[in-house]
Amino acid sequence: MANETEGKGAYNGFGADWAPTNLTENEAQRATDWVTQKIDKRFLLTGKDRKEDVRDIMWQLEKEGEIVVHRVGDHHAPEMAKTLYGWDKKIPTTNLWHHKSCGQCGNIPGYPSSVLWIMNQLDLTYLDETDQTSCTAWNYHGSGIGNVVSLAAVFLRNMHQAYVSAKAQGLPEGTYYPLIHCGTSFGNYKEIRGFLLHSAELREEVKKILGKLGRLVDGKLLIPEEIVHYSEWLHVMRHRIKERQQIDVSNIRTTVHPACHVYKMVPEDVIYDDTVMNGDRVAVTTGLLNSLGTQVIDYSTWYDCCGFGFRHIIGEREFTRSYAIDRKIKVAVEEARSDVMIGHDTGCITTLDKNQWIGKAVDKVYALPVMADCQFAALTMGAHPYKLAQLHWHASPFEGLLEKMGIDWEKAKAEFESYLEEVKEGRIETLYDPKRAITSGPGYVKPPKSLPEKTEQGA
Repeated sequence: MANETEGKGAYNGFGADWAPTNLTENEAQRATDWVTQKIDKRFLLTGKDRKEDVRDIMWQLEKEGEIVVHRVGDHHAPEMAKTLYGWDKKIPTTNLWHHKSCGQCGNIPGYPSSVLWIMNQLDLTYLDETDQTSCTAWNYHGSGIGNVVSLAAVFLRNMHQAYVSAKAQGLPEGTYYPLIHCGTSFGNYKEIRGFLLHSAELREEVKKILGKLGRLVDGKLLIPEEIVHYSEWLHVMRHRIKERQQIDVSNIRTTVHPACHVYKMVPEDVIYDDTVMNGDRVAVTTGLLNSLGTQVIDYSTWYDCCGFGFRHIIGEREFTRSYAIDRKIKVAVEEARSDVMIGHDTGCITTLDKNQWIGKAVDKVYALPVMADCQFAALTMGAHPYKLAQLHWHASPFEGLLEKMGIDWEKAKAEFESYLEEVKEGRIETLYDPKRAITSGPGYVKPPKSLPEKTEQGA
């Protein structure tokens, strides 16, 4: 009888090419020594040629009449941040168009609700509409089925919608600026923008597609001046968030997992701040936690991937699970004695939060709460842990953390259960006027000519 694994390799999910290396223990250690290096800003800059700023190409293409640039304008009240090479990056703070995350909305609903709630608390204007698509990058990274043309077409389709969306409210094009929720979309869009700016052939292919969809501006491709992640928005807004902080978290030991797609892809566009970790590490999330007063604890495997890896979680998820526990959760618990791990990406939060249970099978029980920076920030501002932060969707235990923060989770849970009874009776609270979420197609109601700038928003 033939061996059932014949021709499949050691890792069935990846094919026959994947086979055991049979390295000795010393050889295996040498092969992974690079992981333990202090890979920070100085490492990225040492011995490297200075990279070009693709925005220079973008401005030239616009000057030549090839493209139209969606600018971050004064009406977006931008804040300036510094990137790896000290370049300025404009971060819009209001009049934002929410580019939602399929993984957040499906797996971690408290993630986007916390972002919207914080914006409501800060009295900011935004558009949270339904006319958008997945970036499709998970398909690309996870299976290799996608291609650059399709990724670029989806990217510019969504950016065009952000640009024209305000017309549904009788406002000028460009009123709203896209804010990317998902780290995967963020990294993918930055990479694809670079490909588009460098390749006339790619621009021509995508232009044909978007022309058929009516997604050109004056017959030209529309490309955003900046591609902005929500964690960058949180970073420049951290002091205003601090002003509304209600919960003292100076006793909370936090560890940060920086997402690969947020700061390893197109690293020259990543925010670094001399006031955060001496300017050596990516500033987002850590800067926010510093401002809120937590004890941000460094740990040796901060640079490591969470283990998700896209193809790993699909083809060999036990690798993902063991990596998440051994390289991240275990180290954060034993080395940093962390109370909570904070991240800023969909896949990372999902992986680190929802795989801890498997450790029970091999006596590796490291119970560590995991949540997004926006959820933690919202909690410190007084957001309800169930109704708003929606921590009950998380698999890792969070009750001990809430107790240490001085939040009565049992009372909050009882309040939430009572609210669910109200929902059953049709009494529903919303963060956002649902009528504004539909800007075209069935269900769209044309606004009056005199539209107020903001509609009343729920708590």
